[in-house]
Amino acid sequence: MSKSVKLKELIKSMSFKQVSGDEESLEREIFVAEINRPGFELAGFFKHTDFRRIILFGEKEIAFVREMSKESQLACFSKLANDETPCIIIAKGYECPEILKNIAVKRNFPIFETMQATGRVSIDLTGTLDEALAPETLIHGVFLNIYGKGVVIRGDSGIGKSEIALELIKRGHLLIADDAIELYHIGQNIVGRAPEVLRNLLEIRGIGVIDVSKMFGVASILPKDNVDLIIQLDRWLPSREYTRIGVEEDDVTEEILSIQIPKIVVPVTGGRSMSAIIEAAVMNMQLKDSGFDSSKEFVNRILDNIKSKS
Repeated sequence: MSKSVKLKELIKSMSFKQVSGDEESLEREIFVAEINRPGFELAGFFKHTDFRRIILFGEKEIAFVREMSKESQLACFSKLANDETPCIIIAKGYECPEILKNIAVKRNFPIFETMQATGRVSIDLTGTLDEALAPETLIHGVFLNIYGKGVVIRGDSGIGKSEIALELIKRGHLLIADDAIELYHIGQNIVGRAPEVLRNLLEIRGIGVIDVSKMFGVASILPKDNVDLIIQLDRWLPSREYTRIGVEEDDVTEEILSIQIPKIVVPVTGGRSMSAIIEAAVMNMQLKDSGFDSSKEFVNRILDNIKSKS
C-alpha cells in the first residue's frame, strides 16, 4: 500500500490560516509529494491533471483568476475543489477568490492562506512531503557519523558491531542507530535514523542496554544522517582472498532503495583494531572523494620505479 500523510499532520508546522473546511476536512490523505501550480487548469485544460496533488496559488494564478469571467471561475473551481484534491493554498498574502471560497464552504473543502512567498511555500511543502512519503526499508546494523560521513556497519550477529560502535563513540564519533536502522529514499540520498524505541540506545553483550546520550552527552548522538558508506564485517577465513592493495577489483556497492552505496568488506580477526581500521576506511574514502587514490598512487610509484631502472 502507498504511504500517505494526513493533511492535519502536514500543516502542524506551517504558518497557514484556514479559511474553509472544518476538522473533518483535515483528515484528507496526501499520497504524492508534488505540488500543482494550476496554470493549464485555470485555462480549462484538465486532461492530465493529477488531483492527488496539493494546489498552490501564487501571484500569477491570482492575476489570471482576476481576468476570468464568473462562469469560467465557477466551472474551474468546481473541478479543482473535489474530494480527491487534498487542499488549496493561496500564498503571498492574497485572499481566496470569493467564488472559490463559496464552493469550498459548501463542500467542506480545506483552503489555506499564508503571507509566505509562493516559492518558499512550495519548497517547504515539497521537502516535508518528500520525507513523509519517502520509500523506506529496515536493515540490521549500526549507523554512525564518522568524520562527517554516515557509515553503516553490518555483519553477523555477535561479530562485535556494537562494541566497535562504543569504541568509535569514545573516539568522538556520533551514534545514530544501533541494531535496527530505518532507511528512507529522499531526493538522491538514503537517509537513516533509529526507530523511536531504540533512539540513543546501544546494546553491549554482557552489560546490557546503555543510553549513549546520558553516558557520553548529547553531543555524542545524531538524530539522522545520509548513508555514505557501508562497511561489511566478515569473519576471517584463511582460504579467502581479501583486498590488499586496493586495485584488485572494481568498486563494490550495495543497492538500497534503488541507490548504489559504496561498500567495503573488512575481515575481523583477533589483534586487529577494528575502530582504527574503520576510521582509516572513512578517511581513505574522503581522500578518494577529493581526487587522491592511495592505491593508484602506490601502483604509479612502482611503475615509475621500474621505468627508471630500465
